[in-house]
Amino acid sequence: MTDRVSRTPRRRAARAPGPPRERTLDTCRSLSPLLRLLILTQLAFNVGFYAVLPFLAEHLGSGIGMAGWLVGFVLGLRTFSQQGMFVVGGRLVDRYGVRPVVLAGCGLRIAGFAWLGSAEATGAVIGAVLVIGFAAALFSPAVESEVARQAVAWEAAGHGPRTRVLALFSVAGQAGAFVGPLLGALLLAVDFRTACLAGAAVFVLVLAGHARLMPQRVPGRDRSPRRGGTRALLRNRRFLALCCAYGSYLLAYNQLYLALPDEVRRAAGSQAPLSWLFALSSLLVVLAQLPVTRWAGDRLGLRRSLTAGLLTIAAGFAVVAAARPAGWTGAAGLLPAAGFVVLLTLGQMLVVPAARAWVPDLAEEGRIGLYTGALSSVSGLIVLVGSAATGSLLDLGLPPAVPWLVLAAVPALAVASVPRRATPGTGRAGEPDTAR
Repeated sequence: MTDRVSRTPRRRAARAPGPPRERTLDTCRSLSPLLRLLILTQLAFNVGFYAVLPFLAEHLGSGIGMAGWLVGFVLGLRTFSQQGMFVVGGRLVDRYGVRPVVLAGCGLRIAGFAWLGSAEATGAVIGAVLVIGFAAALFSPAVESEVARQAVAWEAAGHGPRTRVLALFSVAGQAGAFVGPLLGALLLAVDFRTACLAGAAVFVLVLAGHARLMPQRVPGRDRSPRRGGTRALLRNRRFLALCCAYGSYLLAYNQLYLALPDEVRRAAGSQAPLSWLFALSSLLVVLAQLPVTRWAGDRLGLRRSLTAGLLTIAAGFAVVAAARPAGWTGAAGLLPAAGFVVLLTLGQMLVVPAARAWVPDLAEEGRIGLYTGALSSVSGLIVLVGSAATGSLLDLGLPPAVPWLVLAAVPALAVASVPRRATPGTGRAGEPDTAR
C-alpha cells in the first residue's frame, strides 16, 4: 500500500508541467488588436480565393478544353507564382513593412480575378493565373510573417505556446475555405465569370479595410532597409530540410484540386460532390484544429508533429489506392475520397502550425519575412514540378491504384527530411523534444 501511494504523486507530477489550458475565447481575448485584424484578414482572403479555385480545374478542362497535363501545369504554375514568389514578398515586407505590401497584393488579386473571369485563350488564362498567384506572394508572407512575429511576442508575454495563435490563424483560414466553395458553388449556377467577380469583390473589401485599419507603422518592427541574407539562408541546412518536408505536404494538399476532382468524377459521374468534400475539410479544421494543436503541444514536439502529419497524409492516399481496384461508384465510391480528405486534413492540422512555429527559431534576426517567404517558395517549386508530373500520371491510363500509391510515397519519404530539432536541444520554444 505504501509503495502504491508513493508512486502516485510522481506520476501526476510528470503530467502536470505547463500553463493551465485556455479556452479558445480566452485566447482570442488575449490577442492584440493587430493580431485580431490579421486573423480576420486570413478569413476574408480565403473566402474570396476559395470561391474560385476549387472550380478552376473543371473550368480549364471542360469549359476551355485544356488537356490534362496542361491543366496540371496551369495549377502548378498558379501555386508556384504564389508560393514560389513568396520569397520576393517576404523581402519586401522586411524592407518596407506590412501595410504597403498587403495593399499592393490586394490590388493585384482584384485585377487577376477580373481577368480570369473573361480569359478564354491559353495565354490569357496563364497571365491571369500568374497575377493571382503573385498577388498572394505579396500579401500572404506579409500577414503570415507578422502573425508569426506577434505569436512569438504573445508567447514571451506568458500567454501560452505560439502554436496556439498559429492554430487560430489556420482556423480562420479554413473557416474562409469552408464558406468560399459554398459561395462559389452558388455563383457557378450563373457562370464561372460571376464567381471570379465575387472573389474580386471580397478583395475590394479587404483592401478598403486594411487601408483604414492597418497602422502605418507596426510597433516593434524594424523599418530600416535590409539587404542580403539569401546566402545565409541557403547555407541553413535545417531550414532547407524543413522546406522540403513542408513542400511534400503542399504537393499532397494540391491534390485536392487535381487528383481528387478526377476521383470524384469517376465515382459520382460529376464533380457535384466536390464542394461538400471541400466543406468537410474546412469544417474539420474549424472544429478540430485547436484541440489537435493543444493535444500535439502536450504530447509532441515540433519534429514529431511534422512526422505524424506527413505519415497521416500518406495514409490518406493509401486509402484511395486500396479502394480503387474495387471500382466502387455512387455513394459507396465517394467513401475513399472522403477518407482521403479526412486524413489529409488531419495531417494538415499537425503539419502547418508546427512548420510555421518553427520558422522564427531558424530565421536570422530581423528576417522572418524572408524566411517565411522562402518556406513557401521552395515548397512552390516542389509543387510546380510535382503537379505537372501528377497531371501526366493521371492521363497515362495506369492501373487505378498506381497514381495514388505514388502520391502516398511522397509524404512518407519526406519524413526523412524533417529536421531533428527545432532549436539546439529543444522541440518547441523552451521545451524538450520528447513526448510527455
